[in-house]
Amino acid sequence: MRKLKLAIVSPYPPSKGTLNEYAHHLINHFKEKKDELQEIIILSDTLPEGQEYFKVDGSVKVRVLEVWKFNSWTNALKIRKVLKKEKPDVVFYNIQFLSFGDGKIPATLGLLTPLLSKWSGIPSLVLLHNIMETVDLKSAGITKNPVLAFIFRTFGNIITRFVLSANMVTVTIAKYVQILEKKYKAKNVALVPHGSFELPPLPDFSAEDKPLQIMTFGKFGTYKKVEGMIEAVAEVRKRINKEIEIVIAGTDNPNVKGYLDNVAKKYKHIPNIKFTGYVEEEDVPKLFTDATAVLFDYTSTTGSSGVLHQAGSYGKAAIIPKIGDLKELVEEEGYVGEFFEPGDVKGMADAVEKLLTDDEHRKELGKLNYIAAASLPMDEIADWYLMHFQKICKAL
Repeated sequence: MRKLKLAIVSPYPPSKGTLNEYAHHLINHFKEKKDELQEIIILSDTLPEGQEYFKVDGSVKVRVLEVWKFNSWTNALKIRKVLKKEKPDVVFYNIQFLSFGDGKIPATLGLLTPLLSKWSGIPSLVLLHNIMETVDLKSAGITKNPVLAFIFRTFGNIITRFVLSANMVTVTIAKYVQILEKKYKAKNVALVPHGSFELPPLPDFSAEDKPLQIMTFGKFGTYKKVEGMIEAVAEVRKRINKEIEIVIAGTDNPNVKGYLDNVAKKYKHIPNIKFTGYVEEEDVPKLFTDATAVLFDYTSTTGSSGVLHQAGSYGKAAIIPKIGDLKELVEEEGYVGEFFEPGDVKGMADAVEKLLTDDEHRKELGKLNYIAAASLPMDEIADWYLMHFQKICKAL
């Protein structure tokens, strides 16, 4: 087995681009695979002025190149130019439909990169975190206009075919494989689970004397909301006569700038709400450790949930809406939680109350989620991808 020179196209910290955390954790394991890899080249997005990428240390040499820019129309050409210069054995795309821009033209043009890689003779594997068929365009903040939605889905179908021109496309949910194979007659799609970012030691569930805290984490304003969570927790405070901190960790979705500021103004009369802003990687462990439970106030989803995997890694119980991909993930990977109907504030409050008033039940859910996270560590996911890389290269 020859050692491969691997190129990875993805945002990477300190870039705040979507999927940057996933790339960070996966590359943390790739960089120790010295028997399989000779070099890793990360083709990432341009950082704001004054910032720079840190040197990445590991058993494998890693270089980070600033190649493309969010919402630029020329990203595909820039990426292709660097790939032709570097001549990797295989290129790995860690992407979703809005990776290269939230404007429709730059987003679409950016997704031509796997096709251009193929034309350049460079084998490619695309990890596609969502597919157009399962995205609610309205709740995801893409468009509310039915005509534009039709046009967007039509172009989405075309772009999906371009993405499927890669040597292999992997997805994180089994239903996605079925859809791509049935609708597009794809023969090169494989399931690779999302995996758990980190796996701290098993938490001590025997004694929890910390203040009660319900936490949510993400980019908010489209299908991820926080109003229902605030109102539900406020209701539970009245029911059980206990103080419960509300922690909203993360930032606005790029499509809904100013959302969290508006929420803060709207609910300024409700005490003990904390808005953390962007959470740096080194602060993530404390964020989850301090939480009593993690809540997902989603109206729809756009793929597998990294936050649910993180909650499992820290042994946290989850409060989960009964919707689409999130339900699929829970069933497939063994996660558990208290469920509510999307948009049902009373149902959400009932779920929160049950977890906060039944310590043994909450701890049991946390243990089961930890076990689910432990069953799919990121190191094993990295090995799956290395196997696919070798398979692709041998087939040429």
